[in-house]
Amino acid sequence: MKLGCHINDYDWAGGAATFATTLGKIARAADAAGFDRIGVADHFWRSHYMGSVEGPELECYTTLGFLAANTQRAKLTAMVTAATYRQPGLLAKMVTTLDVLSGGRAWLGIGAGDYEAEARGLSLPFPPLKERFEILEETLQICLRMWDGEHGDDRPYQSAHFQLERILNAPQSLTRPHPPILLGGSGEKTLRLVARYADACNIRPGPDIPQKLEMLRRFCDEEQRDYDAIEKTSPFAFDVGENGEKVGDLLGQLRWLAGMGIQTVIGFVPGIDRITPLDIIGREIIPAISEL
Repeated sequence: MKLGCHINDYDWAGGAATFATTLGKIARAADAAGFDRIGVADHFWRSHYMGSVEGPELECYTTLGFLAANTQRAKLTAMVTAATYRQPGLLAKMVTTLDVLSGGRAWLGIGAGDYEAEARGLSLPFPPLKERFEILEETLQICLRMWDGEHGDDRPYQSAHFQLERILNAPQSLTRPHPPILLGGSGEKTLRLVARYADACNIRPGPDIPQKLEMLRRFCDEEQRDYDAIEKTSPFAFDVGENGEKVGDLLGQLRWLAGMGIQTVIGFVPGIDRITPLDIIGREIIPAISEL
């Protein structure tokens, strides 16, 4: 099993004036601890799950660029981008740029989107769910064509929602054939798209994980995809306690997830700005779960 560090809350001591210093320390500590990747929430408002929506939130891709400059080995990904928030060609170019400047460490994390209040509040596109899934699939198609060949698939692309006259991408991503794609969401529509396009799924933790993975296996059979080639990930919380007193509990939870088929857990770390929890995870958790 591998762990990812998910940054989804910036309510840190010192406020915005110290964000750059604090985030740099977090990035370097997570990289040194052995986290496989660092994920950043792609929101413009803080999620209502984290408390008041008026809380601080940094823009995802600007933040990922900053993290790239402060890390050497961890992969970098949005967790996850709403497909309706950015035009597909622009999104592919942003991920390509992150991949080039990070030395080939970028992932595309994407989903249909579910934060309607944020979208309405900032006048961002948020059509009905059926249309959002159409846009998600078309976005995946366009991104894959942007990453095709030396400079992209140069043919025009026309769909219900997008018309691209020339799909050109230079420089091309360093990661070949393309930056890996993770789809967020546990529903049937999402898992069907995982089987068709993605390199990883992200399934909510719960006792129904085996049923979700069995559904994904069926979709892979239909799409003639290798089920084992798709990375099975799950979001979680890595609460090791103030001084590591909850390490045993967390190890038990990670073994539970591994027993259901989860290979990578991407977790929010309470008190991450103290750095100590990252050090504890690197010292006591990551080595212990590496063989799961």
